[in-house]
Amino acid sequence: MTTKTKTPAATLPLNTILSGDCIEAMRALPDASVDLIFADPPYNLQLKGTLHRPNNTQVDACDDHWDQFDSFRAYDEFTKAWLAEARRLLKPNGALWVIGSYHNIFRVGAELQNQGFWILNDVVWRKSNPMPNFRGKRLTNAHETMIWASRDEGAKYTFNYEALKELNEGVQMRSDWVIPICNGGERLKDDKGDKAHPTQKPEALLHRILVGCTKPGDVVLDPFFGTGTTGAVAKMLGRDWIGIEREEAYRKVAEKRLSKIRRFDKTALEVTQSKRAEPRVPFGQLVERGMLRPGEMLVSPRGHMAKVRADGTLIADDVRGSIHKVGATLEGAPSCNGWTYWHFRRDGKTVSIDVLRQQIRAEMGR
Repeated sequence: MTTKTKTPAATLPLNTILSGDCIEAMRALPDASVDLIFADPPYNLQLKGTLHRPNNTQVDACDDHWDQFDSFRAYDEFTKAWLAEARRLLKPNGALWVIGSYHNIFRVGAELQNQGFWILNDVVWRKSNPMPNFRGKRLTNAHETMIWASRDEGAKYTFNYEALKELNEGVQMRSDWVIPICNGGERLKDDKGDKAHPTQKPEALLHRILVGCTKPGDVVLDPFFGTGTTGAVAKMLGRDWIGIEREEAYRKVAEKRLSKIRRFDKTALEVTQSKRAEPRVPFGQLVERGMLRPGEMLVSPRGHMAKVRADGTLIADDVRGSIHKVGATLEGAPSCNGWTYWHFRRDGKTVSIDVLRQQIRAEMGR
């Protein structure tokens, strides 16, 4: 891994930290070259003076020069410029995640829509251990907001629904995520023992995003790389990454961090796939291959019977049609998943016909 100041437009500097202004660095990258962008832009916090705890110690807030803008107009122009480059760099089915606080996320969201991005979700990252409100004049600021958007309306963006469901103990993943802020050993320190970056994001946040919205081998760009959380998680998960960071101190911390990261083995990178993503197997193929014979009887959990026909349809009394249509008609339902509804008998046991479909899919994947 190296640090570079410029890259030829015809090449893609994978697994590299680019130095310099993010907009200029993005302009040097080729069109439609990345699958996902995770952006953690300056929040433009507009802090006034210093903040102290009740014991009179000073709070280490984000007051760095890179987070300061002369006006909302200046911030909006900056947002407009980097989002334009982000959209140019995304592949047609690419997507972007951007995170912010109440200071900036609404302005970013409006510009996303102005430029043609299609907002898919806003996700609330609820911090389980937020910093208290020491002055007692406002609510404790316990969350940040992330916007997930595809490059265009109708884009076929990656969404590993089943994988996120499994990550959430079999329950559909919601749009409110309870994850602690960086602390303990995960919080990186500089040579003086101070926080290396005031807004370092937890790896758990990026893990959830990359597992849910990318595939191994995808290219992930982070134009505000900081101390390299996006790159670290991408490397572990077998994704390629590109980071852009203008601050030398952050680049040094990120390089050191990334040099210690090891990629998970191939089997660990596999995630649960949606059934829709699996190869389509017509029921008739089971009949053609003799896995089920014409005239063989299928049975439903409620005892309905249907006969297999030579063309891969079923007949039950006066009902004829596909495994789905016949099942729905017999149940008086608007639809039916025939693969899980119908069963056949072998050696005195009742077996789902979906077992036979999975056998064929396994052969197709060899």
